Amino acid sequence: MIEEDYLFNCPYCFAEISIRIDMSGGRRQSLIYECEICSRAMEIRLELDEEGNVIDFFADQES
Repeated sequence: MIEEDYLFNCPYCFAEISIRIDMSGGRRQSLIYECEICSRAMEIRLELDEEGNVIDFFADQES
């Protein structure tokens, strides 16, 4: 498993936090992640290109 850190802002408290992305987990990934600061759950959706670079990243409030 190849992992890389990715920085983004929490959609609730807007703090800059990081997530470890599994670069071998497929081009399109989605998961539920809890903010390290405010502890609220969010939905993460991301897309990687052929080289494993993040090309789309969305962190939305969990519905």
